Amino acid sequence: MSTIVWLTFTQLAASGVGGYLAGRLRTKSAVVQTHDICFRDTAHGFITWAVATLLTAALLTTTISSIVTRGGEAAASVAGTAASAGGAVAKNAAPSLGEHADYFVDSLFRKDMSASTGSFSAQPTGSEVSSANSKSEVIRIFSNSIRTNTLPSEDRRYIAQLVAQRTGMAQADAEKRVTAIFDKVQVKLKGAEVTAKESADKVRKASSYAALWFSVSLLFGAFFGSLGAMYGGRRRDL
Repeated sequence: MSTIVWLTFTQLAASGVGGYLAGRLRTKSAVVQTHDICFRDTAHGFITWAVATLLTAALLTTTISSIVTRGGEAAASVAGTAASAGGAVAKNAAPSLGEHADYFVDSLFRKDMSASTGSFSAQPTGSEVSSANSKSEVIRIFSNSIRTNTLPSEDRRYIAQLVAQRTGMAQADAEKRVTAIFDKVQVKLKGAEVTAKESADKVRKASSYAALWFSVSLLFGAFFGSLGAMYGGRRRDL
């Protein structure tokens, strides 16, 4: 609102002053009728506003184009992501998978502490390497499934086997855990997608409002430029 008010005020002030000077400094014609003098003064004010507007547009072309382009790119990015990837790998959502993938995958391999009867022992180096490879493989499977928006049954069964081997869970319980974790990942990314869409809508609306009020302020400027020139012409003829 402050931008709109300031833009409108500068248009009214600059156009009014420019129109007044155009009318006040115009040479008076003694052989022209009164109503024609008023028309010529008004036309001088309008021309003054038009020339100033053209110069302003030439100076601000780069800035205005940048604003419009950013709004269009944001909307196109969200629309294109939703069409090609089902919205799961939206541009702003993609970092969320990288930040939270390790956490989600780690939760797959957690052992039930209450079901454990003994203390945990350190795993040998070979087991640690195998665990790291399993996590990387699960991340790749999840990433592929997120792009297709579904986790195939064979992938679910395979991941459940890895989980069961790591945690000692039953195969059926491991599959339930895999499904639950995958659903959590999807919910996380869908929330990021909604946030990206809302941000794109805000940019688009801001661009639309800016264009609308910029046009309205130009119309106000044209009116006050002509009005100022007419008033300046009357002051000249006193």
